[in-house]
Amino acid sequence: MSSKQGGTRAAAAAGDSTPRATVAELRRVHPDAHCELDHGSPFQLLIATVLSAQTTDVLVNRVTPRLFERWPDASSLATASPEEAAAQLQSLGLGMYNQKGKNLVGLARLLVERHGGEVPRTLAELVALPGVGRKTANVVLGVAFGAPEGVVVDTHVQRLSQRLGWTRHTEPPEIERDLCALFPRGDWDLLSHTLIFHGRRVCFARKPACAACGVSDRCPSAFHADSVGRKAPRARSTAAPGPTTNAAARKATTTVAKAAGRVAPAARSKR
Repeated sequence: MSSKQGGTRAAAAAGDSTPRATVAELRRVHPDAHCELDHGSPFQLLIATVLSAQTTDVLVNRVTPRLFERWPDASSLATASPEEAAAQLQSLGLGMYNQKGKNLVGLARLLVERHGGEVPRTLAELVALPGVGRKTANVVLGVAFGAPEGVVVDTHVQRLSQRLGWTRHTEPPEIERDLCALFPRGDWDLLSHTLIFHGRRVCFARKPACAACGVSDRCPSAFHADSVGRKAPRARSTAAPGPTTNAAARKATTTVAKAAGRVAPAARSKR
C-alpha cells in the first residue's frame, strides 16, 4: 500500500468523509485538473465549449487551431456565413456541423452587435447567445473570469456525484443545486474540473477502476459502482407483434430447429 493510500484509509477511518474532504483528496490525486479545451481568449473558450457538445475535447482541440486561424475573434467570425462555418467544421471532421456552424456565426454576430465583440460576464447574457446553455456559460464564467454562477454538471460530474452519494437526483439542474449547497462558491469551478479529470481517468462509466481510486474508502459505491450513475437502458417496445413479427419469429424457430436436427411440420397459421 502506498503512503497516499494509507493516508486516505486513515482519514476515512477517522470519519473524515465529508464531500469537501473527498474533493481535497481528489485534488491531491489530480493536482493538474483544469479545463482541457485549448483556447487563448474568452472568445475562443466560448467557441470551443459550444463545439464540444456531443463531441470529445480531443476532437475539438484538433479542430479549433484551423478554425481560429481563419476566424480568431468575434468580429471576423461575424462576417462569415453559417454555410462557410459549417463547411469548415465538416472539412475538419466535426459532426453536427450545420447546426454548430449556424450557432457559431449567430453568437459571433450577437457579440458584435450587443457586447462590442467581447464575451459577456453574466449567465443571463451568455445563455441568450445561440448554442450556449447553462453548462457552457458556467464553463466560460469559471475558466475565463473566475466567477461561475453554478457548478458545471456534465456526464462525468453527474455520474461521480451520484456514486459519491452527494445527490439522489439524476438530472443536471437538480444535481447542480445539490452540489452548490454542499460546496462554497469559491470551489465550484475547480470542483467540476476535478470530478471530470477523475471521471475520465479512473471512475469510468463502465468498469470504474475502484481498486486504483484514491477515494474508494470514502465512496459508498466503491466496488459496485458500475450500476450507479449510468443512464438506464432503453425500454424495449411492448407493442403486440404484427404479421411481420410473427413471420420472423417462425423463421427463427425453424432455423433453430434445423440446427438441432429436428424440424417439425409447419403449423397452419390461423386467420
